[in-house]
Amino acid sequence: MLNESFLKQYRKSYSEENLWAKLKKFAKSAGVKVIYMVLLLYYTLQQPNVPTWAKTVILGTLGYFILPLDFIPDITPIVGYNDDLGALTMALLMISMYIDENIRSKAKEKLKDWFDNYDDYILVEIDKKIT
Repeated sequence: MLNESFLKQYRKSYSEENLWAKLKKFAKSAGVKVIYMVLLLYYTLQQPNVPTWAKTVILGTLGYFILPLDFIPDITPIVGYNDDLGALTMALLMISMYIDENIRSKAKEKLKDWFDNYDDYILVEIDKKIT
């Protein structure tokens, strides 16, 4: 799914402004796990030590997340973010060696802006895959 053609196509859709607009508008409907994964990618992208190939993976994946009409449109109830979840998971596995505790902490802190009382326990599964 995250081949070079996919990444080039969706990389064009990425902008920081569009990402934050989508997060603010759809955080609750996307859910804690999806938003956490997006934030992990975003904060990893900001790191100067991340190589170009990894940034390409991140930009393509975040661009895919931003677009409302992808393989399964995000407006589709319940299943709308399943394809995004798959792409996010694959990207995180590919770039996991660049995600450190500082990035995980930033992402968890930002989650508090959109989710009042989320339980860190639901993020354990994701953290295990990337550490």
